[in-house]
Amino acid sequence: MARVSQEHLDARRRQIMDGAALCFARNGFHATSMQDVLKEVGLSAGAVYRYFSGKEELIHAIVTEALDDVGAVYEEAARQVPPALPHELVHRVMREVQGLRPGLRDEGGRPVFGRLMVQVWTETLRDPALAVAIQDGFDRICATWVAIVEGYQEAGVMPAEADVEAVARTMIAAVQGFIAQQTLFRDVPAEALQAGLWGLMSMREVS
Repeated sequence: MARVSQEHLDARRRQIMDGAALCFARNGFHATSMQDVLKEVGLSAGAVYRYFSGKEELIHAIVTEALDDVGAVYEEAARQVPPALPHELVHRVMREVQGLRPGLRDEGGRPVFGRLMVQVWTETLRDPALAVAIQDGFDRICATWVAIVEGYQEAGVMPAEADVEAVARTMIAAVQGFIAQQTLFRDVPAEALQAGLWGLMSMREVS
């Protein structure tokens, strides 16, 4: 019997995860059954269950990969010395996050990554194991942004007394909130967040 190459196994796993991600983004985790996933990817139950024991394992695999992808975007941004100013940096991160998994698009051709992340955030309220994974991913991302903020202080563009973790969490919140806006309401360009942050940074005290 011919051995199946690792490349083939990886491609099949990718096919299953991408198909499931489309289903979850479209209908949510609870309204999606494994039969929906099988139909989406065009594979037999045996072929899919060879890679994943069921829907819960599939969800966790997709979430873990999404966190790794987002973390990698932030870590790449942190490698710039000196770091770009916040409005420039967050704009770049938003553009790159929007570009993650470019092949995953809905029927209208729009990326589904944001829809998937909103589903993930909601699911953490129900799934303790998933909540732990999200917390671990957030801690990793927060540590990266803390390093960026410390870079601002070293460059002399941010006061030394600024609370680096508080600033880091605020920058993360800006990205998360903008993803939610784009997903829940209407398509807003990343440039809008850049312009908004620039406006806030330009404020002066009124004497």
